[in-house]
Amino acid sequence: MTDRRKLTSGVLVFAVFSALLIVPPLVYIFNHPVLHFGLPQIVLYLFGVWIVMVVGTAILTHYLPRAVEDDGHQRDD
Repeated sequence: MTDRRKLTSGVLVFAVFSALLIVPPLVYIFNHPVLHFGLPQIVLYLFGVWIVMVVGTAILTHYLPRAVEDDGHQRDD
């Protein structure tokens, strides 16, 4: 049960950290008239953060065990 709690806490920390990466004050740091591969730097930053959020969420949910009800049976969600 403690492993599930650790992973759940990890998911919460990951979600909060991910949300902090897309707040406007931090995003504005990357808002410069610089092009990388023909794309503005801010677009690459936002796309990169989005990819990290999707992949990180997929990995964390893969390792998160299924919820077990009080009577010991697995839930069929």
